[in-house]
Amino acid sequence: MDARSWRDRVAAEAAKVFRGDGRAVDWILTALLAGGHVLLEDVPGVGKTVLAKALAKALGGAFSRVQGTPDLLPADLLGFSVYRPQDGTFEFRPGPVETFVLLFDEINRASPRTQSALLQAMGEGEVSRDGRVVALPDPFLILATENPVEFEGTFPLPEAQRDRFLLTFGLGYPTREHEQTILTDLPFSRRGVDEVEAVSSPEEVRELRALVRGLHADAKVLGYVLDLAAATRSEAAFRLGLSPRGSLALFTAAKALALIRGRSWVLPDDVKELFLPVAAGRVSLTPVAAARGLEAPRVLADVLERLPTPALVRG
Repeated sequence: MDARSWRDRVAAEAAKVFRGDGRAVDWILTALLAGGHVLLEDVPGVGKTVLAKALAKALGGAFSRVQGTPDLLPADLLGFSVYRPQDGTFEFRPGPVETFVLLFDEINRASPRTQSALLQAMGEGEVSRDGRVVALPDPFLILATENPVEFEGTFPLPEAQRDRFLLTFGLGYPTREHEQTILTDLPFSRRGVDEVEAVSSPEEVRELRALVRGLHADAKVLGYVLDLAAATRSEAAFRLGLSPRGSLALFTAAKALALIRGRSWVLPDDVKELFLPVAAGRVSLTPVAAARGLEAPRVLADVLERLPTPALVRG
């Protein structure tokens, strides 16, 4: 199976309604093939929801959307039982979490109790309901969005929750060329997600995931991942460095990125590209570093710059 052509098909559909950095599409597809989830963290109006909806539709399969609000309950996500008075039984109605792609808009507006209801689903691919553990569909992807500039009525995601997201990144503002298209290209501006077609399926994703597991990674690439993880743990500005789960996430994500870029081997540059989006949600500054005005992405960029990138020689 050609993962590069799969990526191109899905990206072409997303491009019908989204103008922005193509790496965002690559990274979301990387997370999907690596078995992870994505948190899109950026200012309002840059296309987070549009991109998530477009990719969900292009990937095919079931799709659900949840809007984060303070009164959202765990049962609204996981499902609930309804009493049937006609026969005295209970009927379970599945929640939106039982799907292929779940778009959770403004997740930080949901209460901590509701946020924590997703921990088992994200970490283990299953949910507990009515005293039973039920497996979620395979594959299962959560695309969550949040606006970090808004604080009123929001609940910051706890560290355990952020650690469950494989990648955390922002889309950034579009380039001048992309923004000009948004403003002046009338056919583009009138397009809705309804024009996006399904060009993939859950079965295809499962086959591609199997290829990721078998992808070759040189010992130097593995060593580079371990060096980066160790550097975050010894960094004085961090209270928490990259955990073993974080280094595993970086290693697996690099393999998935290599696959969709059309390679059967991993380059150190794959690790380098994904280091910030993987580590951003998993490290934590010390109070002193935060008081000095330091930001985790800047410190991570310094770590990346300090460590030499290993060179691979392919015969």
